[in-house]
Amino acid sequence: MTTTPQWTPTEADVAGARVTDFTQFVQRRTGRNHPDYESLWQWSTDEPDEFWAALWDYFDLGDRPEKVLTSAEMPGAQWFPGVQLNYVDQVIRNARSDRPAILYLPEGGDPVEVSWAELLGRTSAFAQTLRDLGVSAGDRVVGYLPNIPEAVIAFLATASIGAIWSACGQDYSAKAALDRLGQLEPTVLVTTDGYTYGGKFHDKAAEITALQKGLPTLRATVMAPDMAGSSSKELTTTPVDFAHPLWILFSSGTTGLPKGIIHGHGGVLVEHLKAVSLQSDIGPNDIFFWYTSPSWMMWNFQLAGLLVGSTIVCYDGSPNAPRPDVLWEIAARVKATVLGTSPGYVLGCAKAGAVPRKEHDLSALRTVGITGSSLPPSSSLWLRDNVGEHVQVSSISGGTDVVSAFIGGVRTVPVWPGELSAPYLGCALDSWDESGKPVRNEVGELVVTKPMPSMPVGFWNDPDGSRYRAAYFEMFPGVWRHGDWITITDHGSVIVHGRSDSTLNRHGIRMGSADIYQAVERLPEVAEALIIGVDEQDGEYWMPLFVVLTEGAELTDEVRDRIKKTVREEVSPRHVPDEIIAAPGVPHTRTGKKLEVPIKKLFQGADAAKVVERSAVDDPDLLDWYVTQKR
Repeated sequence: MTTTPQWTPTEADVAGARVTDFTQFVQRRTGRNHPDYESLWQWSTDEPDEFWAALWDYFDLGDRPEKVLTSAEMPGAQWFPGVQLNYVDQVIRNARSDRPAILYLPEGGDPVEVSWAELLGRTSAFAQTLRDLGVSAGDRVVGYLPNIPEAVIAFLATASIGAIWSACGQDYSAKAALDRLGQLEPTVLVTTDGYTYGGKFHDKAAEITALQKGLPTLRATVMAPDMAGSSSKELTTTPVDFAHPLWILFSSGTTGLPKGIIHGHGGVLVEHLKAVSLQSDIGPNDIFFWYTSPSWMMWNFQLAGLLVGSTIVCYDGSPNAPRPDVLWEIAARVKATVLGTSPGYVLGCAKAGAVPRKEHDLSALRTVGITGSSLPPSSSLWLRDNVGEHVQVSSISGGTDVVSAFIGGVRTVPVWPGELSAPYLGCALDSWDESGKPVRNEVGELVVTKPMPSMPVGFWNDPDGSRYRAAYFEMFPGVWRHGDWITITDHGSVIVHGRSDSTLNRHGIRMGSADIYQAVERLPEVAEALIIGVDEQDGEYWMPLFVVLTEGAELTDEVRDRIKKTVREEVSPRHVPDEIIAAPGVPHTRTGKKLEVPIKKLFQGADAAKVVERSAVDDPDLLDWYVTQKR
């Protein structure tokens, strides 16, 4: 835990921040003076009715009820009763002629501009196509698409008529896509013949045929190139209830079928306006680029740039081919003000010796967003030294569950290396021990004690809500337990230690796996690592560390000793691994999460076929190798 920030907002940063403008708005309407972000956050969680009403009025979203939260029970909170709206209305309101809505970069190609007029015209045309196919409010339209403008257009058209959107990227196999989209009994499939990644075109014709056969409810398949037409008719929307489903996102699905998580129009709208504008400080003069895929919630999150009139960037190629610094190059080409990526990408650039600030013009870049896993302090400092001292590192943590973040950056709060700056406004975040008592400066469970509007409307095919309650509310009834381990520091920042269900518990001393990875993966010989703690039948506790070596490296005794020394000195002498094993790779979910819990269960004797659904894994063949390592 560090005591010195690596980035501190200037007076100009604070004065010009959107959250400062919102604070002044709150003071004018309530008389409440909030001298700093912490005070504003406390009010936003103490008085959620006042906060969300103020946010609604700040963004001028129309008429609202006097009482915006009629039931604060979790699950089942009731927000903005009687309100009808449509997410797409806010996109239409921000249309403009002086800047593009989307910049699309095909791998190796030049940026292609999609104007706001073209975006709305093509959306209007495709919405009419859907109506002609008999699609109406509540029907499901699904995408099997790379990150291209047509994916955005298909979503907006679907949402505009009150239908429900869901999508998978084309890196998913047909089976993995069917495991998700097949649950929804969709009426229309939107797809394209393939995508280019790493210099190679990936033909998806066979997968599309398999999807069509596996989705018997389809009325039509629309190929993205056929969506090129535009309509001169104004894009109109269908008003829907605040909680009417907007989209269905899916859990990782490592065991059984993935859970379909339903989010509503209104909840997503107000949460994303808050997260993008007030937390990320994104507005109409920004170019917002997050490297993502339609399979991942960050694709949905980046769409929120359109809600505030910014330009979003779609890129469907590799982030590190033919060079490891492709994202920095793209950011420079499009003059991105906000770039989002992952800790793994940053570490890869560091190990490759990249110096983006020298090799690319990043003068427009203001913020680097990070999510997917914990960002080590060393990587955070690498961004400062190699991207720019003026660049704020906004590490965020949240999830598909709320399609947003609980914790992250804010333009008026310093950044400490390896720490997330502050809880988001309106998120009553706390850290609890196992008995449900708050803890500070020590590890606890991440909990949210009051509802957020973007918490799920429910799960798909969960009529009595039992699966939903079991997912978040079993450990602490009435309180959202997210499953992450965190430490809340004295200066209000948050350290994320990894999933609490993959805890390393050696001699009663608990440790998050993220702390091990942050230390070990900095070593030049280690490309990636996976650690698990196995409770064996004889009562022993075995803690192996699997390491994927960098090209040309060997797991010699010297390297093993260096790994153990690093863990002992930088993490904990009690969490030095019992065994270090060279592995051909680390299996991940399709959204990049290491499969710690399934691998742990496998080593504890569970049937491999029941531990993890192979189609949910990025490299299923790796599972077979791990099976051979059981002792």
